[in-house]
Amino acid sequence: MTRPSPPPPAEDADPLSRVPLGEQVRGLLLEGLLNGRWQPGDRIVERRLAAELNVSQAPVREALRSLQSLGLLDAEPNRGVRVREISPAELREVYQVRAALERLAAESAVVRLAGDTATLERHAERMAAAAGAGDALGQARHGVAFHREIVAAAGNRALLRTWEGLGVEVWTVLSLHRVRPELHENAADHAPLIEAFRRRDPEVGRLLAEHVLEYADRSA
Repeated sequence: MTRPSPPPPAEDADPLSRVPLGEQVRGLLLEGLLNGRWQPGDRIVERRLAAELNVSQAPVREALRSLQSLGLLDAEPNRGVRVREISPAELREVYQVRAALERLAAESAVVRLAGDTATLERHAERMAAAAGAGDALGQARHGVAFHREIVAAAGNRALLRTWEGLGVEVWTVLSLHRVRPELHENAADHAPLIEAFRRRDPEVGRLLAEHVLEYADRSA
């Protein structure tokens, strides 16, 4: 690995790319977990990883703690952390909670959005562009932004905080890695949701929950 490149300073740069160093390190760690560099049971030593990335230990520590809080790593005093094995049942539990939260959010968001789906459409377009480029991680990030927009539109800060606390982006990447659907298929799955919000479908909450749970079912 090499040190993450700093985000471009251009004003029109995608805001999703302007992330702190700790977040960039977390992304590299997650990529390593997905591509098999670290297997369940392997140790990740903070000091060694910081030297490899040519960064201080602070952003590495931040990234490790973030993934540990999500249940992906187990801490061992004075020995670093070890990679955990994630079972299909555990993945489904996270998705069940997420589906319930997003159903609740959608029921309020559909009223507040009042048929305005422009922002959702932009996120869907970015998902499609990432799919076209073969960028699975980029597509997952834009997909999470799509869902976050819905949760934020509900206007319930407690709901948004709870949803964000699930670490949706990380679990989304893990599930996509496990399921391995076609990237274009995953991007297209969001079109019916946009249409449901556009026509103010009273069943949009159920539709969104089913959409979320579908990926949990595929990974079982």
